[in-house]
Formats: sequence, structure tokens, C-alpha cells
Amino acid sequence: MSSLKSKAPQAEKIPHTLLTHGDEREDNYYWLRDKEKAETIAYLEEENAYHKAFMQVTEDLQESLFEEIKGRIKEDDQSVPYQKHGYWYYIRYNKGQEHPLYCRKKGSLKGDEEILIDANIEAAKHSFYQIGGLSISPNNQWLAYGVDTVSRRIYTIHFKNLESGEVLTREIKETTGSCTWSADSNYVFYTTKDETLRPNKVFRHHFGSKTEGPFQDLEVFHEEDSTFVCSVYKSKSEDFILIGSYSTLSNEFRFIKSNQPVSDFSIIQPRKQDLEYMVAHFGEYWYIRTNYQQADNFKLMRCPIYQSLCENWEEVIPHREEIFLEGIELFRNYLVIEERKEGLTKIRVKRWDGSLDYYMDFGSETYTAGCGINPDFDSENLRYSYSSLTSPNAVMEINMATQEKQLLKQQEVVGGYDENLYLSERIWADGHDGTKIPMSLVYRKDCFKKGQPQKTLLYAYGSYGHTIEPNFSSTRLSLLDRGFIFVIAHVRGGQYLGRKWYEDGKMLQKRNTFYDYIACAEHLIKEKYTSPKLLSGLGGSAGGLLIGAVINLKPELFHAMIAAVPFVDVVTTMLDESIPLTTGEYDEWGNPNNEEYYHYMKSYSPYDNVKAQNYPALLITTGLHDSQVQYWEPAKWCAKLRETKTDSNPLLLYTNMETGHGGASGRFEALRETAMEYAFLIHLLNEEA
Repeated sequence: MSSLKSKAPQAEKIPHTLLTHGDEREDNYYWLRDKEKAETIAYLEEENAYHKAFMQVTEDLQESLFEEIKGRIKEDDQSVPYQKHGYWYYIRYNKGQEHPLYCRKKGSLKGDEEILIDANIEAAKHSFYQIGGLSISPNNQWLAYGVDTVSRRIYTIHFKNLESGEVLTREIKETTGSCTWSADSNYVFYTTKDETLRPNKVFRHHFGSKTEGPFQDLEVFHEEDSTFVCSVYKSKSEDFILIGSYSTLSNEFRFIKSNQPVSDFSIIQPRKQDLEYMVAHFGEYWYIRTNYQQADNFKLMRCPIYQSLCENWEEVIPHREEIFLEGIELFRNYLVIEERKEGLTKIRVKRWDGSLDYYMDFGSETYTAGCGINPDFDSENLRYSYSSLTSPNAVMEINMATQEKQLLKQQEVVGGYDENLYLSERIWADGHDGTKIPMSLVYRKDCFKKGQPQKTLLYAYGSYGHTIEPNFSSTRLSLLDRGFIFVIAHVRGGQYLGRKWYEDGKMLQKRNTFYDYIACAEHLIKEKYTSPKLLSGLGGSAGGLLIGAVINLKPELFHAMIAAVPFVDVVTTMLDESIPLTTGEYDEWGNPNNEEYYHYMKSYSPYDNVKAQNYPALLITTGLHDSQVQYWEPAKWCAKLRETKTDSNPLLLYTNMETGHGGASGRFEALRETAMEYAFLIHLLNEEA
């Protein structure tokens, strides 16, 4: 294995004792939390220099990978247009530019193009630039949009006059970026964040004719429960403006008519512990996807607009033990239902009058499909997406009456792509408790030799009920074409196999997530897809926690690992309510102020369980401005690992000093980090192949 001759950085050890429930933890690197301290920045820069020195031997490979990955992307690309309020909207990119142009055409696609925003112009003035929450006023005259120039997901809302092209000096700061217009285009509603970056207040801004000068906005809602976040949005019918309050285990919604913007909001159903519901409007009813009355996999209910308490809910689609109800899409004549059965997405189309009821056919076992952008309530056509591990992403449209399908656009892989060169599979591992753990995998046929271990990358996430879909990736081809097998482990903590799959991988069941990943690794080794010398792993954010926990438990199974923006200092972070998002996470991880949860979290927290043993080669990445996982978590983890581990395997920390959780804002700039990660794996695994 490669080694680095230059001396590895060693952060200073400054004793710091943390006492909780009578339990003492020594955290010698606690001081790294202070980024105003010159010593902190110096340490991060020293680690970056060490990373650069190690990766120097791969610089040509990194550049080659970058150009290769970039070269597959159609640079002058455009999204499939959709129609709303008499205009066709789309996003396009110009060749050689990093950022999108947001555009529209009036009446038809043959009309003149109107560029709403060219993000490249403003992005040139900033090291980071991201637009979010574009919203057009109902009269088509005004554009509201959010801008983040720090990468902390704190947006300033700007307003542009689409008739004159003038961007107003008026700004609304410290928002989530999006806003919602009243029907008369005179008011906008928006959400602000508190000091922990929790979206907690909704304001009403009187836009009206007074577009310049000072203004005073009215607070219309304050979410005081620190475990909840809130948002404001408009129903698809555009008849109502809704405020949603969300925690992991319960929701609450309130509404006003969009043509009565100064009225008081009414609650649909007050929050109850463990009651989850989402609402959509059609006609005289709210349609409600909910777990009401122990419907773990959710069911669909409805109720009259102004008789909305749960005792008035009536069943539309019952709860089914074997089918997870993921979502719905409402049209004037059709109800579209997104379901998941045995891990596979199903789309069901049902005519309101009962004359049609069918499932769309996708014909594969490792695919993903879902409803796309469907703003036209009166449409007879459903727009949806389809992809698989071997099939490039496609935007499709089906006439819901005739079931005739039309391909609107398929992702173009520049330079050519032959789907027949690749093969995908779905296989199952035996979990530690007898549970079968599914995996989706893909490889290049001419590189694969059954029974002969191959270079393999095992990816997983496993938190928040988020399902990692078996999607196509043109970026991934750079690994497949070099003989890698790419595997997604659908571990518990996601919702691949329904709601119970999520419940069994959170709170006091969280260790199942790590054991599932280990079981998948062991299965791949046992069946000779790979070997410990050829197996690598990847996870980001909560998936980085997974990587950290796994290498504490079973380091011998892996040769190299990548932990991107990893959540690894679980106990200390969850005890600190000043850190963004902490209190809202209690329903996911547990509240360590409760002794039982404290000890359970401590039992798997990667930082707290670093020990004197051999570890795989490890690349850790973070962003200095990360709002989701603070930079100091991976920095402290790296420092402690370097102090404690007994091997000489590479341990690298790379901190992007200009970005946050999502990395670089430009579409090509972000690929350089991917190229660097791939080069790390290829370099190390090629030594063993």
C-alpha cells in the first residue's frame, strides 16, 4: 500500500472533560470547534497540504478522470419544458459555463426566449453562488428568488421586474430561499431561520405597489417547538396557501385561501405525537396521506375542507401491510399513486369515476421511477421519470386515458454509451438477525468474472427514511469501465422495503444500519464478488456516520473507505442545542439528555469508539461552512484516528475552505472532488488487484 513520507499532521491535544449522566468523556480535540482561532484554520490547512502531498501521485489520474466525467455531460443541455400560466419554463446550460440559465417562452415553444436569470453573471462575483426557490407571481410580472453566497443554506430573497428587467434593491434576508405569492400578486409569504438555522417563522410581505424603500413584514406563524421546522407553500390547485410544521414523527398544517392573503390561518388537524399526515387539495376535499390508526405503511384519506379533524377523515385507499404508499399526484380526472412493493416503485393511475385503474409496467428489477413536474391540474398526461443502473435517466409522458407512452428526453451520454455492455443485479444478504438485506449492483460484463474477486465500491446511506434509488450515473462509468463493481446496500434506516424498514434502523435500533452494511460486505466477499483487499466503501453525511461506525466494528473487511461530510461526533453534537438542526433530530437518533439514549448513542458514535486497531485507508471530506454537519466533526475524528490507530494506512482529511454541506456550486467544479475521490480508490485498489 502507498504511504506518505512527509510527516502527518498532529493536532494539539488540549484536555477537555465532558460530563453527562455521571459519565466522563475526554475530548482532547474539542478546541477545533472554534474556527475563529488561528490554530484551527492552521490545522485544517496543514491537513489539506498533507492530503495534496499524498494525492500528488494521482494528479494526472485526477485530471484524466475529471475530463472523462465532464466529457460525458452534454454541456449545452436543456431541461424538458413545462407549461404554467401561459408560459413554457425550462433550465438550460451554455457550453463551458458552470451555472444554469432560467428561461421561459410565452404561448408556445416557438416563441422568443426570455432569460429570467443567468446565474453565471452573478456567480462570477462569488466563490460560492447558489439560487433556490424561484417563484413567479400569478400575474407573470415578478420573479422572486433566493441566493446563497456562503453555502450555509441561508438565502436572501431578491425581486426582479420581468417587464423592465430591473432587480429591486429590496431584499429579504436570512430565509429558506423560497416564497409563495398570493393570488393577486400583492403579497408574498416566506420562511426565516433562527440562530440554529431551524426554519421557524413565516412572514407576510406586502409587495403591492411599494416596491422600494423600508418595509415592515408581519409575522403570521411562529413554530415554537424546537423539534419542528416549518415551511409555506401553495397547493397545486393554487386555491390555498399552506403552512406546514414538520418533525420526524408528526406534522401539522394550516391554511388560508390564496385570494384572501390577510386572513387568519386555520388548522387542518392539530399535531399529535406519532401522527403523520400530508395534504393535497382537490375540489371540496383535502386528500391526506397518513399513518392514522397504526397505518405504518400509510393510507389515503379525504375530508371536507372545513371539516378537517381526523374524526372526519374517510378512507380512499386502505393501509396494506405489503405496500408502502409513498405519495400521490392529483389531476382533475385522475388520481396517481406512487407505491413501493418489495423495494420497487409502482405507479398506479386511477380515474376518479372508476372507469380506469391500472399499474404502469416498467419491466425490470433494479429500476427507479417517479412522478415528475406536473403543474397542470387539467392535463390528461402524466410526466414521470425512469432510470435504472444501466439505463440513462429518461423523462417520459403517458396519456393516462390511452396508456400511450412518449419519451420526451433521455439523458445523453456524450461520446456514446452502450447499455448492453453493462449488467445489473439485485441480490440479498443474510442480516445478523436473520433479516434479508437487499443490494442493487452493476458492473461491466467484459470486466466481470464470476467467482473471481473484483474491485468493488459498496455505497449506503441508511437514515431519515431516505431510499437510495438504483439510478443511472454517467459519472460512475469511470469506475465500471476500470473493472469496479458498484453496489448499493439498501440497509435499514431507509424505506426501501417500507416504513418498518426505516423504523428498524433508527433510535434504539440504529445499530441495525451498521450490521446490515457489514452483512452486505460479508456476503459480497463470501460469494467472491470481491475480497477484503479489493473492497471499498462510501457514505456521506449520515452515511458518513455509517462508514465511521462500520470501520470501528469490522475494519478488516475493507481496504479503503471514503466518508464525505460525515456525522461522526454523535453524542456531543446531539447534546448541543445551539448547533443547527440538533433538536429536530431527536426523533431520528434519540435525545441523549435521556440516559438510555445517551449510552446507546455512545455505543456506536464513531468518534467516541475510535480504538487502537488497524483501520482501512480513509479519505474524509468536509466543508468549512457546512451547516448540516459542522466541519469540526470530521476534523476531530481525523485527529483522534491519527493519534490512536495502529496501522500505517493512508488517513487523509480534505476541507473545502469555501463550501458547505453540498460542496461546490458549479456543475463542473463539483466534479473535481468526485474525480479526487475516485482517484483515491483507484490508486489504492489497483495496488491490490
